[in-house]
Amino acid sequence: MSKIKLRLANSQITAMSHDNNSRLVYSTDGGIIKEQTQSPSASPFPADGVVRIRRETKGRKGAGVISIHGVPAEQQKAIATLLKKKCGTGGGLKEGIIEIQGDKRDLIKAELEKAGFSVKLVGG
Repeated sequence: MSKIKLRLANSQITAMSHDNNSRLVYSTDGGIIKEQTQSPSASPFPADGVVRIRRETKGRKGAGVISIHGVPAEQQKAIATLLKKKCGTGGGLKEGIIEIQGDKRDLIKAELEKAGFSVKLVGG
C-alpha cells in the first residue's frame, strides 16, 4: 500500500474515532436468526400413560438411583412415599420425576403394577 493510501486510511480512522455518534460494533451472529420449529420438551419420555422405570448413575458419583417417569402429577407424592417405605430406602421428588435410591427396579415395578399402572423398564 502506498504512503498516500495509508495516510488516507489513518485519517479516516482518526476522524471516525472523534465522532461521538459512531462506535465500533462487532457481532458473532452470521445471517438471519432461525425461529425454533419445536419447543424442547421437558421430559425425554412421551406422556402416553405408561410409567417408565430407569436406573441412573450419571452425576451421582457412581451411586445408583431409580428414576420413575410418567406418574400423574396428583399421585406423585403419594406414590413416592409408598415406594420409599416399601423399598426401605430414601428418595425424593424432583421436577415431576420420582427418584428412589438403590437398585430395586423389580420391587418398584411390582408395586406400581399392583397400584394399577402399566410399567416399562427402560435402559440397562
